[in-house]
Amino acid sequence: MKIAITSTGPTLDDPVDPRFGRCAYFVIVETNDMSFEAFDNESIALGGGAGIQSAQFVASKGVDAVITGNCGPNAIQTLSAAKVEVFVGQSGTVRQVIERYNRGDIKSTDMPNVTDHYGTGSGADMNRGMKKVCGGGMGMGRGMGMGRGMGMGRGMNSSTWNVSGQSGATMLSKEENLKRLKDQANELRQQIEDLESSMKALE
Repeated sequence: MKIAITSTGPTLDDPVDPRFGRCAYFVIVETNDMSFEAFDNESIALGGGAGIQSAQFVASKGVDAVITGNCGPNAIQTLSAAKVEVFVGQSGTVRQVIERYNRGDIKSTDMPNVTDHYGTGSGADMNRGMKKVCGGGMGMGRGMGMGRGMGMGRGMNSSTWNVSGQSGATMLSKEENLKRLKDQANELRQQIEDLESSMKALE
């Protein structure tokens, strides 16, 4: 499998970049032997359309899946059209998320977990934007760096989520929302275990 991971640096041991469209690098890994290539993201400075441009770039590289922290609706639609699986809400190092993928610990989604233009402004501006759409924000904790982009479900205080506020947007049922929250909780538990393991190795 060929997988693109958004990264803050060009190696397997760099942290996952929580932004898809405006990540610093795309590290494309062949999971069979862990060989990889790193590409500067040329869409990082675009005023608009970064998600679509980035999605088209990774799709052109023949990847089967994308792993990232946050992915907006335009990028999700472009990747889905190219039949590329998307895994969101991930943090840790590139190597750690590949290991999670290989173990089957993460699940793909066809739903965005941020609004359009996420990542273009300051953290405060982004948080305000999320509150407008989701009523109370989505808990995009920015913590100590390793945990950025987690917590898709926190702050949702209704049984449905109107993605990006657009007409005709997909609505989650209560059951679907609960399942996604449970999946996210499982992923967070796995990420905590990985972080604790990394800390022990450094102590």
